[in-house]
Amino acid sequence: MHFCYCIRTCTISLAPLLHTLNFTLLLSRLNLDDPGLEKVKASAQNPERAARELLAYYRKRTTVKHPVERQLKTKARGTLATEKDLQLANDALKHILVGQPAYPAQFCGEDINWATNPFPDKEWIWQLNRMGFWDAMGKAYWHTGDEVYAREWAAQLLDWTQDNPRDAEHAYAWRSIEAGIRGHRWSGLFQYFIDSPAFTPEVLVAFLNSCYDHSAFLMTKYSKGSNWALMEAEGMAHIALTFPEFEESKTWSDEAILRLNKEITNQVYADGHQRELAFGYHMGCIGWFMRTYELAHLNGRTDAFPDSYIRRIEKMCEVPMKLAFPDGSTPQFGDSWSGAPGQYYGQLRTWAALFDRPDFRYVATEGKEGTRPDSTAFALPISGLYSMRSSWDKDAISLVLKCGPDGGGHCQPDNGTFELYAGGRHLMPDAGSYIYSGDPENRAWFRQTKVHQTLTLNGANSTYAPKLLRWQPGQQQDVLVVENQSYPDLRHRRTVLFVDKKYFVIVDEAEGTATGAVDIHFQLAPGKAVFEGARQTVRTDFPEGWNVLVQTLEQPGLSLNEEEGQVSFVYTKKEPRPAFRYSVQKNSAEQKVRFVTVVVPYEGVAPDVSLSADMSTESSELLLNVHRGGTIQKIKLAMPD
Repeated sequence: MHFCYCIRTCTISLAPLLHTLNFTLLLSRLNLDDPGLEKVKASAQNPERAARELLAYYRKRTTVKHPVERQLKTKARGTLATEKDLQLANDALKHILVGQPAYPAQFCGEDINWATNPFPDKEWIWQLNRMGFWDAMGKAYWHTGDEVYAREWAAQLLDWTQDNPRDAEHAYAWRSIEAGIRGHRWSGLFQYFIDSPAFTPEVLVAFLNSCYDHSAFLMTKYSKGSNWALMEAEGMAHIALTFPEFEESKTWSDEAILRLNKEITNQVYADGHQRELAFGYHMGCIGWFMRTYELAHLNGRTDAFPDSYIRRIEKMCEVPMKLAFPDGSTPQFGDSWSGAPGQYYGQLRTWAALFDRPDFRYVATEGKEGTRPDSTAFALPISGLYSMRSSWDKDAISLVLKCGPDGGGHCQPDNGTFELYAGGRHLMPDAGSYIYSGDPENRAWFRQTKVHQTLTLNGANSTYAPKLLRWQPGQQQDVLVVENQSYPDLRHRRTVLFVDKKYFVIVDEAEGTATGAVDIHFQLAPGKAVFEGARQTVRTDFPEGWNVLVQTLEQPGLSLNEEEGQVSFVYTKKEPRPAFRYSVQKNSAEQKVRFVTVVVPYEGVAPDVSLSADMSTESSELLLNVHRGGTIQKIKLAMPD
């Protein structure tokens, strides 16, 4: 049931519901011997009065600190909410609510149906029950001072707690990550709304009882090794630290902090990347680790986390500096999307101050402040992520390659793949992931090895068995050699040379007893592409700005074939793009296959490029001649054993 459909002119009275709310249950969950609760304890036999005393206690309480500072409410007037916040909040007043934000907001009924799922994607209903629009309502309330937001939030809170008991019928609302997300968010909502007349004793009791239920539930859930574990712990910790008056709060906070201390080493490699190897989840994990640390410190729990915990977080914060492209967008390996340019600059500024990192500030301000990072090439060898760039200019050439361990459900079987950016353009972006649960056929398509820039055997998906053989950055040339046992009987070795910080030579070798079609796959940015089969060359054809040319050295049996290409830059949206493969048939167990490819980003007229080399796979050295614009560049590459 829903208690009131509020508009700006409505008035509400929740008093008739007073006796339907379980005051006695709440009192049994509190430690009434805590300092400040004397009047609550004295009124314990009169739950109605006890609830009023408890509300008065919370409005006066100053012993608990929170990042949402109530004393800043007046200063927030006219400055806190963004236009998007106000739109979300105003829609929420009319019960037009957002679930998964890639889909349009939906009217969920005058009596809100929290089980609404207008799209064939469970993400919508799950995220509806995270109530991100409540955060917008809190900000809109402080921004405008209009009580309509507080009244409607209170009504929706009462409605949700009544309509969504924790049972099998309401499992859509009670996945452990939704419970964890709510636990964190609700601690801030309490700060936003506690001083409103709409935050009545009835609302307080419903709110606190539900918070208790959330933490009690989260104590029974521990998704070890997954980002779910972090959301579970964060929700439990925020309830426990914000409401120490619960009898179980110390137990909850101790358990939550214990889990976070374990997971910072379980989930984050020593090189700084979170184990799922998806950039968006990595950035989310920084927040999940950091926010509980900050709340604990605000409330005197400075011994809760060792120094190694915050040092590991600092290492995580280096990742967007090292792996993001020159415009601040990011690789979209696995379940990630490139996002808007500079989307993490605000966080980098915060971390620059927190960790005293002028290199973070330099990147976040695009060189206006701070100190330029001391390298243009970075290796995260445990995670298997490597970046090379020509400079720290916004139009720099940048390549990021992935060859890492199995990262689980948010990772893809794509070892050896890379993304290329140059001149402000994603010239060879990763395919992305398109969708999670609403379209399994398309999700599976995006998870194929052959739709990534790497090698396949007979088009089958590869396995994860990475090895770093060489990492040798230099002033004029960066060298990377990685290897993956992609199939039981076939090993893929990829060598990447960033020559003169201008173009790339990529050597792919396939060795093993397997036979069949050995292909290397490449995909370009959406747009027109020019195929020159006689020269084994494909290039983009943007009329302005930068382009890229891909050419593989001719050899007997080599063929160039177009493939289906798709890319997803936004959840639920995809678009076609040029894709192709170079193929050689491996006919015997003894045969080795080698491809030598040049990848040249360029501006203006397409370069006249050709390759020549001794293609013998028995030689310990590879001698390359790269013909560019009438000149010949000789490259000698010692091949690893």
